[in-house]
Amino acid sequence: MSATHSLKGEYENEKKGNAEAYVVHAETRDVFTDSSLDPVYQAKARILNEALQEIGMGKYQWLLFIVAGFGWLSDNLWPIVTGLILDPVVNEFNVEGPLLKLAQNVGLLVGAVFWGVASDVWGRRWSFNLTLLITGMFAIAAGGSPNYVTLCALTAVWSVGVGGNLPVDSAVFLEFVPASHQYLLTVLSIWWAFGQLLGSLVAWPLISDYSCAGPPDPCPRSSNQGWRYFLFALGGLVILLWVLRFFVFQLYESPKYLMGRGRDEEAVEVIHKVAAYNGKTSNLTVEHLKQAEKLENGSSEKELKMDISAAGAVKRKLAIFDGSHVKPLFATRKMAYSTSVLIVLWAFIGLAFPLYNGFVTYYLQTRGADFGDGSVYITYRNQVILSVIGVPGALIAGYCVELPFLGRRGTLSIFTILTGVFILASTTARTSNALLGWNCGYSFTSNVMYGVLYALSPELFPTKDRGTGNAIVASANRIFGIMAPIIALYANLATSVPIWVAGAMFIVSGLIAWLLPFEPRGKASL
Repeated sequence: MSATHSLKGEYENEKKGNAEAYVVHAETRDVFTDSSLDPVYQAKARILNEALQEIGMGKYQWLLFIVAGFGWLSDNLWPIVTGLILDPVVNEFNVEGPLLKLAQNVGLLVGAVFWGVASDVWGRRWSFNLTLLITGMFAIAAGGSPNYVTLCALTAVWSVGVGGNLPVDSAVFLEFVPASHQYLLTVLSIWWAFGQLLGSLVAWPLISDYSCAGPPDPCPRSSNQGWRYFLFALGGLVILLWVLRFFVFQLYESPKYLMGRGRDEEAVEVIHKVAAYNGKTSNLTVEHLKQAEKLENGSSEKELKMDISAAGAVKRKLAIFDGSHVKPLFATRKMAYSTSVLIVLWAFIGLAFPLYNGFVTYYLQTRGADFGDGSVYITYRNQVILSVIGVPGALIAGYCVELPFLGRRGTLSIFTILTGVFILASTTARTSNALLGWNCGYSFTSNVMYGVLYALSPELFPTKDRGTGNAIVASANRIFGIMAPIIALYANLATSVPIWVAGAMFIVSGLIAWLLPFEPRGKASL
């Protein structure tokens, strides 16, 4: 584990006729250690982090909270989209529905791997903006798909854009926010809940009013335009969000990226621009960064140079997969145990969530049909209700993780188990309202669960090896996500089998979460 130190951030709050100073203390794990591959980069990164802490949380970071939230919204919106259009698509093309989910999950895996490296080559700004643009463009194109193969192909491509949202957007947000406010990474998941709500609200009128009745009646394209209108609408909305990011909000290039490419003057300039935007000032100068190139070596000084080429940037990114960064994750018995538990957690949830969420619309409709109210309108109305219930989850998550008797570990475990319990209980429903009630419980608890999981995992890795840890658990999540539609291909979706499998995996995951040996509550990580 890396050493810890206390980082003191000082904020000046000036009022007319009265100057008031206050100090914010943030305990952080030191990401900069002597064993790191590039000591110059790490020393400069420490200086930039302390400069941001000095500036504090201001207008720029709060606006960034909003535009970065678009990425969280997109990350949950588009996986749900394929579930919402699944039934009318299957009726129109008469095909195997799970293949659409398979194409999507392959795209998500490719996007997660690609955009992390791309952000180090092209810069954070381009990656930050291109992900939404790609998603919107190809989603609109998918609305005009003449056949199922074209739809699956375009779904995979738009998913490449979706897959890059969280890796890039979380990096951008964390590289501008002071350490004392990194808890906002948990609160950002409220946008994730908004994504689910948005998809359901748009699907309700469009798909319910412009879809064919389904088997045994024929379902020509002319009477089944709802899912196409749905893709046009959401694709256009994402293009609008891209316009807000690209033309309305001026995202400065990440100071860490600029510093890593040897552009120290520009990095310092960005820090001062952020400070000015917030009505503050910064004491950072280029000399502070240049001094980091001179390291003490006994009684003499030696100057080290950093590789500032694009290849060097890629090398630093790919270094997270180097054995020297994997081994520390398993260096001690306790650390190996913690890492293994996290991998299993992300893998199981990565399978259970898409398995249930991708086919819940079909399940609700078939169960509703048994109760005599399985119309398309009722199905999507219920989906909107479920989405509304999930919105407060992020706020509850942010509150519970700070409770001493719960913390991150307890909150994650309890709400993951409850998620599984509500899913299993839904199979016992004998009325439409009972089924809706159980699923409301699932929607709320699952949003709390994800809000905690996204924030907890980075905190449980040694800081210098956090990139490797995040890459490993994200890969496990996406790989198992690909398995979900494959399982569905061989499962009888007319029964409760997918629901039972998903519920059981959530319960097992919740029990596994209790086994995490570390509790990071009360500490902020750089």
